[in-house]
Amino acid sequence: MSNSDNFTNGDSPPLSAESVERRVGNSPLSGYPVALGGAIFGWTLPSGRSTDLLDRFVELGGTFIDTADSYSSGMSEQIIGKWMRERNIRDRVVVSTKIGRHPDFLGLAPLTIREAVDASLERLQTDHIDMLYFHSDDESVPIEESLAAAGDLIQTGKVRYLGLSECTADDLKRAHAVHPISALQSEYSLLTRDVEKEILPLTKELGITFVPFAPLSRGLITNKLDVGSLGSGDFRKNLPRYQGDHLENNQNLAAAFAAFAEEQNTTPARVAIAWVMAQGDNIIPIPGTKKRKYLEENAGAADLDLTEQDMEAIGAIVKKYPNIGPRYSARENKFLKK
Repeated sequence: MSNSDNFTNGDSPPLSAESVERRVGNSPLSGYPVALGGAIFGWTLPSGRSTDLLDRFVELGGTFIDTADSYSSGMSEQIIGKWMRERNIRDRVVVSTKIGRHPDFLGLAPLTIREAVDASLERLQTDHIDMLYFHSDDESVPIEESLAAAGDLIQTGKVRYLGLSECTADDLKRAHAVHPISALQSEYSLLTRDVEKEILPLTKELGITFVPFAPLSRGLITNKLDVGSLGSGDFRKNLPRYQGDHLENNQNLAAAFAAFAEEQNTTPARVAIAWVMAQGDNIIPIPGTKKRKYLEENAGAADLDLTEQDMEAIGAIVKKYPNIGPRYSARENKFLKK
């Protein structure tokens, strides 16, 4: 494992965006390869603290900011929009948002797409969205119709590029045949690796950027998560990986992983994100966080080079603790398209 400044927990990564930047597939968009997710902006993270994170993210060389119209019912977009306007920083960042799940704009019918995009543009206080994702599929509308509507928005300049979220390999092929898809979002981490079967290889084949959310396994892999302190409204408490034998296995796994990271004079979060990034040059992860120090820690993963020996050691740790448990319970799983 090599790291240019041998960072330890709490230190800031270098401003090395140019040396490590990654490009978004089927587009000229490029930037620092660790994005910032805004799912908790305006929800569990108040506006002021969200703005502080955004400020620090850009100071560190950050480029890609991810949100959705459904996050905090649009509040996440509003916070980002207000921040961009007040800082006069719109041209320095690449903004992605997702549509299809906002209660006022459910689904992907052409009219709904146009109305949802106009509402997002207003909240974001901008005249264009760099990357528009379909947050989920809409079985009542042929994907061809949805993509045609989004394509019209590209022609008008309101949207620059298109992405999908949590789709199947067949859906991705079908969509990409209609209109170039630049990015695909899905969960991916050391503990969640379903995409390795079909999705990740397909994105590489089609030149599509893969954007993994929850690269820290929703906090499990950091060895800092106190499951007992999770609030009553935290959905993770209902997930199999946070319960019973699965939880015991995962806590042991996280402890072993943390010991490995400490031996390398770095942190579990940085190693976990670096491992995700090492799975392909087309990967740009979007970890989210509430705290400035963890933002800095996550960003530093871009400067961590894992050797073949490191990858083997990490694989051995995961193999030693196989009882990870399913990603979701039956309740959440029914919302995923198989």
